[in-house]
Amino acid sequence: MHFSLIFKTELIITSYRLQVNSLYNNTMENPKVAIVHEYLTQYGGGEKTLEEIMDIFPGAPIYTGIYNPARLPEKITKRIIITTKNSFLGAFPKILTFLMPLVFENMDLREYDLIISDGTAWSKGVLTRPDQLHISYIHTPPRFLYGYSVESAKRSKWYLKPFVAPIDHLLRVWDYHAAQRPDYLLVNSAEVQKRVQKYYGRESQIIYPPVDVYFQGNTDKNNLTSPYYLAVGRLSAYKNFDLLIQAFNLLEMPLIMVGTGIEESRLKKLAKSNITFTGQVSEVEKHKYLENCIALINPVVDEDFGIVPVEAMAHGKPVLAHRSGGTLETVKEGVSGMFFENVNLDHLVQKIKEFDEEIRRGTYNSGEIRRLTLRYDKDKFRQEFELFVNEKWRDHAIKFHVIESTHGGTT
Repeated sequence: MHFSLIFKTELIITSYRLQVNSLYNNTMENPKVAIVHEYLTQYGGGEKTLEEIMDIFPGAPIYTGIYNPARLPEKITKRIIITTKNSFLGAFPKILTFLMPLVFENMDLREYDLIISDGTAWSKGVLTRPDQLHISYIHTPPRFLYGYSVESAKRSKWYLKPFVAPIDHLLRVWDYHAAQRPDYLLVNSAEVQKRVQKYYGRESQIIYPPVDVYFQGNTDKNNLTSPYYLAVGRLSAYKNFDLLIQAFNLLEMPLIMVGTGIEESRLKKLAKSNITFTGQVSEVEKHKYLENCIALINPVVDEDFGIVPVEAMAHGKPVLAHRSGGTLETVKEGVSGMFFENVNLDHLVQKIKEFDEEIRRGTYNSGEIRRLTLRYDKDKFRQEFELFVNEKWRDHAIKFHVIESTHGGTT
């Protein structure tokens, strides 16, 4: 009787251990994943990166602060999207910026083993337990907190500064502490890696963002008969498109502006007849303009990475860019483009003239330019990102299995 009881007890313990081991092994091989993306309100470079992360983790839901499905492709909207129910916050995100830390810290991620966040300001600040693995892909530390140019100059208005300055100070404190929360940081360029080290004191690994360097679509010549220069992007003040337009007004060379934004009406009033605005275009249309242009001009200062210049070079087109930020990594002077140094009209006009002369001289070889973009292929991004996550998850799972074993758990 006593022997039978001991035997049954051992069977129960063995069965329990087998169940725990099975659960552990399944979790280790198939962790439950959540993706955290800052805002889903527009479709840009950040959302293209998100799409590639979604492909790596096809079953993972997406947590986000603000969601507007009308501006997003079906690939994103058909996913499970979990967001705040506060419509007031969605209506005034700029004014209520100071509340965003609370939104992300209150996201309930307890049921997940692996959290992948991407963004600039808020998503890295989600709260996780030590037994959860959090990997954050940083596009840049928030530009508005560290003196970089941003879409709107309203924060710099004299009448707002007394209110904005103390809030920004508190947000910088929060941002630093939030950046200590992820277990690992990934960044999209050496430029952003330097910023992460400077502002957060943390090491990071570079994985260049995904670029469609083998774009598949109809890029037959458009109906424009004359050669043209091209600028692509949101029509915002920090892009310096007003300076570019003034330069082309003087040069009287054809320029096409692809994109829309808050500065559109002002820029149209500024432009002469040699400058054309397309408004919002599809990806196919954008690549058609890239395929048929003379070259791309990108006047943005301190790009985080700069996907558009790489897209242009993938079509074999040279780029004229400001000598700063991520374009220093992607544009090879004398091979795939040229740089200008000063953000003033006379200097830019002179550099555009020099750039045009180099193009007419045949300095830039389209095949060589295309070759330089292969390192940014979206398939390469997926491979590197998945390899990094798998390695870190394996190390993390083994570590916490050993910890549990030490305390009499799974062995």
